[in-house]
Amino acid sequence: MQPTTATATAISAALAAQAESVCRHFLPNGRREGRYWVVGDVHGSRGKSLFIRLRGPGLPGKWNDMATGQHGDLLDIIRHRSAGSTLRDALAEARTFLALPQPLPGPHPAPASRSEPSDAALRLWNLCKPIQGTHAEAYLQARGIRNCAHASLRFHPALHYRHRDDVRTLPALVAAATDPRGRITGILRTYLDPERPAKARVPAPKKALGSIIGSTVRFSGPKPDACIVAGEGIETVLSILTAYPGSNGAATLSAAGLGAFDPPPDQRVAIARDRGPEGIAAAMRLAERCMTAGNTFRILPPLLEDFNDDLVAFGPEGIRRGLAPSLLPSRQSTPPPEKP
Repeated sequence: MQPTTATATAISAALAAQAESVCRHFLPNGRREGRYWVVGDVHGSRGKSLFIRLRGPGLPGKWNDMATGQHGDLLDIIRHRSAGSTLRDALAEARTFLALPQPLPGPHPAPASRSEPSDAALRLWNLCKPIQGTHAEAYLQARGIRNCAHASLRFHPALHYRHRDDVRTLPALVAAATDPRGRITGILRTYLDPERPAKARVPAPKKALGSIIGSTVRFSGPKPDACIVAGEGIETVLSILTAYPGSNGAATLSAAGLGAFDPPPDQRVAIARDRGPEGIAAAMRLAERCMTAGNTFRILPPLLEDFNDDLVAFGPEGIRRGLAPSLLPSRQSTPPPEKP
């Protein structure tokens, strides 16, 4: 079956083949226990009520919520966790996670896809202010990041936060996720502690609005053709840019997004991976895409969990020393493929 005509059944089976990766991405508050992923509910809350089978016996990807009696497969999980609420939305997000092409539109107009701009995200973005001199800039500086003045970052002083029964307003760092055409498709809100430059002490300090899978938060350097640093997190990418300020950056906001990132043609790519199996696998997927496209690339491994941890612990010079055996890729570091 071709990916462009894959049915919901085929996509569900493809998700089941990567059950643990799907769970780690869409339900990061859970954890693996034996052959199950255990989490609080379909909304990703902490707890031990919902069990998702990761491997046999039995069908991987199937789940049951012992508290509510709900059950389903991984496509149902994505449907609950996506900003949209329809099967079409869930299929679009699943295809993006699996790096499958979206289906061509049929003879009738289709509802807006997950890659279309979100009106709610755009409205909120327009209510935010530039980051300079704000609590959001203080948060990034407390994480060791020097240059915070990027057009893709803004600040909101009192943003609505809700997680189950917890409802309040908090200041937030707001990042614009854009598609390859430069359109804002969604935003990522990082809620901050109002009393100190740190993330808010809430169960889910980062929340997306609109579509962020398949889009990136871009950071432009002084030269458009400079090496582009691709990594999962905003803080991760900005940490590398603090150590190597002449580079450009793209935060993909997830391991799935990093693995599916399309590097600009002929541009050098530094893949700033996170520590752990998900980060390594995502970096390898992007490396394969770079090899196929002919991009010069290099994978950069952190010393701690991610490069922002490295920056806080060792400073910019410590990052440069740690990467001494594998500096940002030069134009000669990976020979281009031979022409036929």
